[in-house]
Amino acid sequence: MRKRALGFVALGAAASLFLSACGGAATGGGGSDSDGSFDLGSTEVVNPSDKTGGTLKYAIAGDFDSTDPANTYYAFNWNFSRYYARTLLAFNPAPGEGATELIPDMAVDLPEPNDDFTEWTVKIQEGLKYEDGTEITAEDIKYGIARANFNGGVFTEGPQYFKAHLDQDDHNVYEGDDPLAGFDSIETPDDYTLVFHLKDSFSEFPNVLTQPQTAPVPIEADRGELYQEHVLSSGPYKFDGDYEPGVKLNLERNEHWDADTDAVRPALPDRIEVEIGVNQDEIDERLVSGELDVDLSGTGVGPAMHSRLLDDEAIQGNLDNPYTGALRYVNIHLPVIEDVACRQAIMYAADRDSMWRAWGGAEGGDIATNLLPPAIPGSDTESDLYPSADNKGDLDKAREKLEECGEDDGFKTNIAVRVEREKDVQTAEALQQALGEVGIEAEIKSFPSADFFGQYAGSQDYVRENNIGMSVSGWGPDWPTGYGFASKITHGDAIMETGNFNTSELDDPEVNGLWDEALKTEDPDERAEIYGRIDTLVMENAAILPVVFDKALMYRSDDLTNVYYTPAYMMYDFMAIGVDRD
Repeated sequence: MRKRALGFVALGAAASLFLSACGGAATGGGGSDSDGSFDLGSTEVVNPSDKTGGTLKYAIAGDFDSTDPANTYYAFNWNFSRYYARTLLAFNPAPGEGATELIPDMAVDLPEPNDDFTEWTVKIQEGLKYEDGTEITAEDIKYGIARANFNGGVFTEGPQYFKAHLDQDDHNVYEGDDPLAGFDSIETPDDYTLVFHLKDSFSEFPNVLTQPQTAPVPIEADRGELYQEHVLSSGPYKFDGDYEPGVKLNLERNEHWDADTDAVRPALPDRIEVEIGVNQDEIDERLVSGELDVDLSGTGVGPAMHSRLLDDEAIQGNLDNPYTGALRYVNIHLPVIEDVACRQAIMYAADRDSMWRAWGGAEGGDIATNLLPPAIPGSDTESDLYPSADNKGDLDKAREKLEECGEDDGFKTNIAVRVEREKDVQTAEALQQALGEVGIEAEIKSFPSADFFGQYAGSQDYVRENNIGMSVSGWGPDWPTGYGFASKITHGDAIMETGNFNTSELDDPEVNGLWDEALKTEDPDERAEIYGRIDTLVMENAAILPVVFDKALMYRSDDLTNVYYTPAYMMYDFMAIGVDRD
């Protein structure tokens, strides 16, 4: 009965919170919605069907950070990689209540913990196969986790939950003749059992087992950085040819996948095609015209199409406008803007109303003044440490803070943005204008999204050498608790030289201590209280400037079947979607 107190069993409640937030979205914009289907996909399956066949067509303005399950952290990529990379656990593939509950994928059942949650045992199904017909073993999963986290810096993009929590000495799978020699934090007593040994109690650990890094990789198939060119499939689809960065990725059916072993993937299309590097406005036009089926980024249509769709009465039934569970925000980089008073000057000067409008106004989300989104237990959306009239900014308080940090006349810095993300750029422009009112000159620097964290805003050297004082970002929960949402962007242990997602580089002992305390706290309500305290401390440090709790305006074609929004990935559930066209 111990499991009932654990966070991974309580996730259904978090899902309900996500969905109650979605309930306020059905406004219909400027058009009418005579059949009541505006935003229907936020809570229901739209156009249900079990019809197989056809080609499902995706496009994206940017690119994958990597197709290698070891080396990715974008939500759309975690969603998409499930076509070819199975994981130990998965989120429940359904809309509505329970959408973020955990279910087995390759596993036989949910993991069993010991008494203090430092050891977790998982059994996997027998007879699972790769695309070449060979059997998937527990050691392959162990190796997939090891190479993702203990690789001597070969991979920089993925999360490091396993590296942070496994009771493992330093290791590098790419050194020595036996990659797993000495890697004893994961035991495989037989071909179908994994035993995870953790440094400390971690009551939310099962959530980590949903992540792509648990996809199996045979040692002999690994090609290091080149493995992304052609990942060996464990799912219903395999690469058709190689992945071509910046160009395309095509998938075809994997004949060795067994549907009877897989409760997550109905695998309806015969083929899946992804066009890479397509302008966002072109993607939106082609979605509406029927030339494309899904925007791979999953963040909704761009600003130009946004207002056009909302004003078109005939198209309201093809739109969904869910709260995504994500926070859009600006990192304030502590190593560049070192004095907390200077950072607080930015917080006070920011015109939140202007940034909210840049993000799309009411259909783009709600103005955010705290860190944790409303669906996360412990969030207090009424908290506002930097208040101003009508959210327009308090310039007098900003000037006081500049005087306090010795920068009476302001200072110069740069704001990093992802060039393909127009809303990010417009948010930076709104902030730039507001900061200029108090003498803070901020130049906007644009970078490709695929390398944004690996080479630019998430590279310690680049940030320091190029005076990157701020960067526009967004974050959604790896799972819907305070730890699953914010630990990787605010815990000092998460700071990395490259591929850094604690982009502010906040390393506050009190914040770090509270994160560590939460890991050992069994009661979800007590954990929520800790997460609320962390939220306040991050705001006091002025490490993150919240912009909006995000809503997306998403277009779904009449040709698509089984379309629904999943809070687990903050977009449509790619695995469910089929296509039915003449």
